[in-house]
Amino acid sequence: MPTQGSSRAVYSFVAGFAVALFLATAGFALVLKARVSGNAGGAFGAAGRTLTLAHALEPTHPVHLAMERMAERVEELSDGNLRFTVYDSGQLGAETDLLEQLQGGSLDITKVSTSPLESFVPEMAIFGVPYVFRDHDHFWRVLESPLGLRLLSAGDDANVHGLCYYDAGARSFYTVSKPALTPADLRGQAIRVQKSKTAMDMVEAMGGLPTPIAWGELYSALQQRMVDGAENNPPSLHSSRHYEVARHYVLNEHTRTPDIVLIAASTWKTLSEEERRIIQQAARESTTFQRALWKEKSAESMAALEEAGVKIYPVDPKPFIDAVQPMIRALDGTPVGKLVDEIGKIP
Repeated sequence: MPTQGSSRAVYSFVAGFAVALFLATAGFALVLKARVSGNAGGAFGAAGRTLTLAHALEPTHPVHLAMERMAERVEELSDGNLRFTVYDSGQLGAETDLLEQLQGGSLDITKVSTSPLESFVPEMAIFGVPYVFRDHDHFWRVLESPLGLRLLSAGDDANVHGLCYYDAGARSFYTVSKPALTPADLRGQAIRVQKSKTAMDMVEAMGGLPTPIAWGELYSALQQRMVDGAENNPPSLHSSRHYEVARHYVLNEHTRTPDIVLIAASTWKTLSEEERRIIQQAARESTTFQRALWKEKSAESMAALEEAGVKIYPVDPKPFIDAVQPMIRALDGTPVGKLVDEIGKIP
């Protein structure tokens, strides 16, 4: 039979264990609360905050390398108190999936082309307007102008806040059976476009049949002649191996649709002024880095396409410019038409 002293000892042990269990549970709850507070993707803790960044491109792509550089600079500038975890190659989903995750708040940062953005950020349609930029240098002067900076915030109400632009080159037509040297050559041709009304209007204005097809399905679509051609920049034509089927590449350079690095506006709002300053500085530095890499990659891709026997045609863009004028005039008075006018005034 237990003595009074032993009963007190057992009671003390049980009480002590209960207190310890309560404290451990409460501590775990506080840690868990800290990890999910502020935003779904980010994490807080004694070691600082970690944001999740994901994209769909391969690790050798200039965009991925630039995002890795941005992550490194964020950690350096914050003395390790702010970090990015980077997921490449579609580990967390395709570009559209990542955009949806960003809007939903379960992802902090991603990269998309501006074309898919126009369905819920109408101002982004400006980048799909053909020949709105006079050349590469004019394109970057616009992006670095107050207008370009204003567009980075245009999607805040849709929970997508722009951090910076990355170069994605100029898009031109590549075709299977014959080169599209003029708009007349596009007549009756099914041309793959991104899921973008502006891109579809452009191909239609040039006489082609715009056909939205997922990027991952395009090789087989070209091979099986579901479409007669597509349009993209040299690195994309080369890395996708579409040139194995579409052997004609006409450098009419109709659009310059940049990539844009986005952060969830819900995440952005939870950041301190210092954290925002650090991320913005790292993003600007990564843009300079990415543009240099893109220039190298474009030159390498053009050389590789020529070596592979692709027929490359430099052309006078004037016939293409003339063909899309009715489309551009139809924008007069609209928000995008006003942006066209603003861009035209930038030297």
